[in-house]
Amino acid sequence: MKVLDRVSMLLRQKGNQIFSVPSDASVYSAIDMMSDKGVGALLVVDDGHLVGIVSERDYARKVILNGKSSKDTFVREIMTPSPITVDCNTSVEDAMELMTKNRFRHLPVLNTDGRIAGVLSIGDFVKWIVSSQDETIAHLEHYIAGDLCH
Repeated sequence: MKVLDRVSMLLRQKGNQIFSVPSDASVYSAIDMMSDKGVGALLVVDDGHLVGIVSERDYARKVILNGKSSKDTFVREIMTPSPITVDCNTSVEDAMELMTKNRFRHLPVLNTDGRIAGVLSIGDFVKWIVSSQDETIAHLEHYIAGDLCH
């Protein structure tokens, strides 16, 4: 596990379950789904195509702070349209740099056909890095102890 690994490895570890809503869904139904699934964002998919992403942050900033009703507001009104995506062969390092530079927390991943392969959150990347560091530490401990068979 290294930052040069591909995001496809993270998706294999995490799983590629995708939670999505159409753009004409109410914000209330989107927030309800996020709560039910324990996620902070949903992909917005119309006719099988990724058209946006909607997050809890969008809800807080564009609905609550503007005094709107989540039941009377559509996802298309608050979503981030045409979100930045990466493909399965993107390196972990490049994906993390993209998220940091553009200040977002959820990254849709597309396969070679341009279809949605999954979504990675900043938390998924943190888990990957921590796991990678633990593995490196274990290898170094074995090396220092002279246990070269592990």
